Amino acid sequence: MAYYRKCVETVTEQLNRFKPEKDSPEQFLEEVSTSLKALSPQKRAFILEVLSGCLEYRRLLTVVVDAFYVRDGRFCPWADYNLFQVICYLATFHLEELGIQLFCSIVKSQPVDKMLKFLGFFFNPSNLCSWIKDEWSLIYETAHVKNWTDPLMRWQPEVQELINQLEGELSSQPPLSKAKVTEPKAFNLTVPKPRAIPVPEPVPVMAKPRPVPRSTYQSQVLEMTKRYHHRKAEDLLPKASLEKMQRAVPRAHGELPSQYPKKQRRCFLPRIRKTPKLTFYTPNEVPVKLNTAAILREGALYQRQVEKELQRVDKLVDGAGDFSKFLQWQKKMQAKDREEQLVAGLCRRLQGKLSHEEAALARQQLLQENQHKATQKKEETAELMQQCAQRRLQEKKSMKELVEQVMEGQKNIRAAQMKLLRCRRQTVQEVAEENRALLQQSAEETREEQRRHRELISQLRAMETQPKHQGKLVDLTQIPGHGLEGEMSIVELRERLALLKEAQQYEEEEKRDQIIQGKRTKSQELQTALEQISLCRAAMGRSAALRWEEKKAAAPGAPCQDGCVQELQRRIQEKAAERRRQVALVHVPARRATRRRPRAQLEAQHWLELERSRERRLQALQRGGSAGGGPARRLEAS
Repeated sequence: MAYYRKCVETVTEQLNRFKPEKDSPEQFLEEVSTSLKALSPQKRAFILEVLSGCLEYRRLLTVVVDAFYVRDGRFCPWADYNLFQVICYLATFHLEELGIQLFCSIVKSQPVDKMLKFLGFFFNPSNLCSWIKDEWSLIYETAHVKNWTDPLMRWQPEVQELINQLEGELSSQPPLSKAKVTEPKAFNLTVPKPRAIPVPEPVPVMAKPRPVPRSTYQSQVLEMTKRYHHRKAEDLLPKASLEKMQRAVPRAHGELPSQYPKKQRRCFLPRIRKTPKLTFYTPNEVPVKLNTAAILREGALYQRQVEKELQRVDKLVDGAGDFSKFLQWQKKMQAKDREEQLVAGLCRRLQGKLSHEEAALARQQLLQENQHKATQKKEETAELMQQCAQRRLQEKKSMKELVEQVMEGQKNIRAAQMKLLRCRRQTVQEVAEENRALLQQSAEETREEQRRHRELISQLRAMETQPKHQGKLVDLTQIPGHGLEGEMSIVELRERLALLKEAQQYEEEEKRDQIIQGKRTKSQELQTALEQISLCRAAMGRSAALRWEEKKAAAPGAPCQDGCVQELQRRIQEKAAERRRQVALVHVPARRATRRRPRAQLEAQHWLELERSRERRLQALQRGGSAGGGPARRLEAS
């Protein structure tokens, strides 16, 4: 059976390759015979004989197979079209030569369900003796057709037994399990709660402000209070200076010194705040999703690095030289280059400072020039204002003269208006007469057009009253009969389109399965590549950390001061001195308004001045001798 199955498969493949529009049967048979030289002579002869017969009687076989696909084989794939042609040819022309047993073995070597359908359709007496015989008689003579159909009718009982055997084999096979149909489930959506009405916020009640004291705007009382507070601060300064070390003792967060009473502690507690810890670097551990190209590219890169490292190890094992001396020389040269780069960077910074000083000098010179130009511009504007005042006086005089002329011209306007009014009345009368004539003419034209419309409507109504002839009904199962090749009825066309659609769906499902399988294999490959990449990244990170530690250990110190740097520093000092000299001479006000110092800075400066004055006073008392000893001892005791 395997032998005949291979022969039939070979014939089917060659028929699939044959294209009647381009290939000729003779050349095609020659090409097939040359390609089948490797087979045995018996097998080669059988294949060529069946192939040549199928090509010779292609029109007869096409009639049977096309009718089979329309009637019983609607669900059979079109890829088996040539297989059915081969079986039809063997049954029609070689059944007596092969014998029923050999024919049965050939049929059983093919799919059972397909052969069962085709043999049941072809050997059906109602089909074989009716329309198949008539269709073949249109192609060949009736005598030849009778010689082909009579043997088929004689072999019909044996073929019926073969069909029964095929039915038994098909029924003995286990039924295919149907795929479980997915049952849709309704979405379990939560019902949104109704939006609650927000509670209105209470209106804040503002505290009543304290009235302004009467002494605020009295200068004498204000000076007296300032003096009193100044003296009180001078008395408390020695005590504060002696308690400096006591305040510097560290204490827990939120704890106040013991010398303050409880009320002052409550006042100070809300103001004590802990400074947040500074974070200069926030680690970013968010994983980055790579696409397929990036994963494969990175995997190939790490693979090349691993191969290079293995080659280097192999060379070292084989006795290759070491690059330690070269690396030491390279490090020295790199350190030297870094020093030169640092010196160059310092020179650039000094040059920037020098250019800044030069720009400041240029700004001062430009400011002086602008002041000089501003004075000149003010003088010019004053002169222009005088000229404008004179021009305005002249314009007023000319306007008075013009008004007088206009008043004289208005006297002559009334006579001209009366004359224009007469002309307009005359033109209005002429236009009214012309409009009357046009209206009469348009009324006559509309009456004539309405008469013609009435006549046309009467004619159309007379035509509508005539009887109509109904057309012929369309029969969808009837062939048009125009004599064209491949004519078919609308019902047959619909059946063929349905079969074509089913075949397309089957092909799309196969392609979809192939694509899913390819995606699975590709995702597995990418997963393995990602694991290798993560290992390589960890190794590279460790090596980079070691190199960074070595680089930090071997970091160079400050660059040496060469002649170029010293020369730039000298020039910067000269330019800065020159700029200060010009500022002191010119006393130009600053372009930008000075920012007001914050209140805390002013208070700190005030207390610093008080401390310095108190220290000077203590030093003077100590130098004064016995007369100033009493107060000094009192201060030390306090």
